Amino acid sequence: MSNLQLRVISAVVLAVVTLGLTWLGGLPFRLLCAAMTILIFYEWTRMCRPVAATGLGLLPEALLLVFVGALVAGLPASWLLLLVAVMVVVTVVVASMHQTSMHQTGQWDASGLAYAAISGLSLALLRDGDHSGLVAILFLFAVVWATDIAAYFVGRAVGGPKLAPSISPGKTQSGALGGAVGGVVAGLLLAAAAGAGNLAVLGVVALVLSLVSQAGDLFESWVKRRHNRKDSGTLIPGHGGVMDRVDGLVAAAFALYVIGWISATTDHPAQWLFPA
Repeated sequence: MSNLQLRVISAVVLAVVTLGLTWLGGLPFRLLCAAMTILIFYEWTRMCRPVAATGLGLLPEALLLVFVGALVAGLPASWLLLLVAVMVVVTVVVASMHQTSMHQTGQWDASGLAYAAISGLSLALLRDGDHSGLVAILFLFAVVWATDIAAYFVGRAVGGPKLAPSISPGKTQSGALGGAVGGVVAGLLLAAAAGAGNLAVLGVVALVLSLVSQAGDLFESWVKRRHNRKDSGTLIPGHGGVMDRVDGLVAAAFALYVIGWISATTDHPAQWLFPA
């Protein structure tokens, strides 16, 4: 089987499973977010930890499991956010008590905890269990997936100056622009199909999400380049690691969560953008 066939099959399977659990919402979707959180942190540590870095033991993993348990249990956003802050602080403080190399590793572990936990938290709280959450997540998927697809095809067709050659040599400015346009169009089509009335606002939100998604992609590319890795992992046949597939999605999810938080509440961030 060719690599292209593996990519297509993996993408279809992932999309079906993700959309199915998204439709169900509630506990099934929180379990998906919990699994994604664990896998993101696993890949992060495999990339960022030196082989000999064992000074922190299993402390970061233990802290992450506490967070995952709280996420699956459906604790309020305020408690989850406080828990993320505590995890990061504890990891940094413990790492600071060790030698310089371990201190640096601890900083990467703390960053990975924050990255993985905020990713799972944002998606889980956006979806929640109501209709507003379902539309918000589908809107997010539409924007991010359309951004990726449009950026790839426009970049290949048009070419031109590179977007960030020192970080991700394959990305072009034309691809970034095409991705932004594609993301906005897809987001507005989804919003219109869902009967949303504030399309002008949602168009601006879609543009922001598309740009943040591309920034998230570049951030993960920078982390990989910083640690001399081509892929974040090998868990997904034909695609590399989980982080390679969700880097833009989790960045955009956090942005949408913050937008909803500012406009509504931490526990129901989707309700302002997509009132039931």
